[in-house]
Amino acid sequence: MEITFLGTSSGVPTRSRNVSSIALRLPQRAEIWLFDCGEGTQHQLLRSELRSSQIRRIFITHMHGDHIFGLMGLIASCGLAGSGQPIDIYGPPGLKDYIFTCAKYSYMKLFQRVNIHAVRPGLVYEDKEFTVTCEQLEHTVPAHGYRIAEKDRPGRFNVEKAKALNIPSGPIYGELKQGKTVTLEDGREIRGTELCDPPETGRKFTYCTDTVFCDASVELAQDADVLVHESTFAHQDAQMAFDRLHSTSTMAAQVALLAQVKQLFMTHFSPRYAPGNPLQVKHLLEEAKAIFPNTRLAKDFLTYEIPRRRGDNG
Repeated sequence: MEITFLGTSSGVPTRSRNVSSIALRLPQRAEIWLFDCGEGTQHQLLRSELRSSQIRRIFITHMHGDHIFGLMGLIASCGLAGSGQPIDIYGPPGLKDYIFTCAKYSYMKLFQRVNIHAVRPGLVYEDKEFTVTCEQLEHTVPAHGYRIAEKDRPGRFNVEKAKALNIPSGPIYGELKQGKTVTLEDGREIRGTELCDPPETGRKFTYCTDTVFCDASVELAQDADVLVHESTFAHQDAQMAFDRLHSTSTMAAQVALLAQVKQLFMTHFSPRYAPGNPLQVKHLLEEAKAIFPNTRLAKDFLTYEIPRRRGDNG
């Protein structure tokens, strides 16, 4: 699991930051899951090492333009590229009407390449490797945060040890790999757990934007390996954050602290903190680190591989 920030500004793009989008790359299945798709996202993809042909799922948090205005262009480009693979898009109930209205008046033929799913709190998607859940956040329009959880994987099966115990290969190995206890023909009971390395605990990634501090963010982020949380305003501008239902640097840090996450990335910065201004994003970082030291600033094209956790059931 690897995340790449494609846009880290709020509201409008700046010279150094595009509006919201983040890609989650899953190399083991050659897929990319995109979270939000602000204007210019496909240009950001072209400037990155990511391949838009691998985009399989897109998760939209809410219907504000800085999170969706790049969606139709990306869908059109993926269609012209002729990748052929369907794209599942998840988001608020109004998303389907938006996509089909844009397609109608731009004469775009969606056919069966796009599947649109209206989300509500709870399970959004599940397969053999992952679950995706969402919760409604607190913003000026309906907005959802997403939690992607990788399912635990059994530890490596020690074939050499099995051979040393004269365990015949075949279907028995498959049962032992699953941690089952098997009785051999000679009467011996073999515990699969004793032939496997400690299990790999699945990684967890949480994306929360746009929102003011709320319990739903803390719930989604619980024990996450990586939390990406909006930090639109500095602490001294907290009243603006409350008025507009956005987060400050300190609110994001409080969510990370309460949820006991491993790593916090701050994103969605107001252009008012751009270089040259008296207050800059580096000052927001200082504010957050005073509460949650393991905090980093997101920037466009920053890539971070989420490390595996071995033998940890937490």
